Amino acid sequence: MENDELVQNMLLELRRGSLSLAVLSQLGKEQYGYSLLKALSDQGMEIDQSTLYPLLRRLESQGLLQSDWRIMDEARPRRYYVISTQGKAVLAKLKKEWSTMTATLSQM
Repeated sequence: MENDELVQNMLLELRRGSLSLAVLSQLGKEQYGYSLLKALSDQGMEIDQSTLYPLLRRLESQGLLQSDWRIMDEARPRRYYVISTQGKAVLAKLKKEWSTMTATLSQM
């Protein structure tokens, strides 16, 4: 495996681990998939729909998100997501651990 390929694989692993944290952090207020994609993108976190929707389903199945379908006037139904009480507790722990890890790595 060439170095470039190795680096790309390692970056993908790092990114996968940080996506849950990023998604949870953006769902303090209800959002549907596209609005969440845009909110993440606006803050520099690009994520494909094919990655986001399975992640949302997984986070919901873990009890970290809640969702419900809403019928809009002229549009098709949208599924809105919001962080759950358990999700807020998990997010706080993840953010603390992330801060500790980044501080430690900065000192190395």
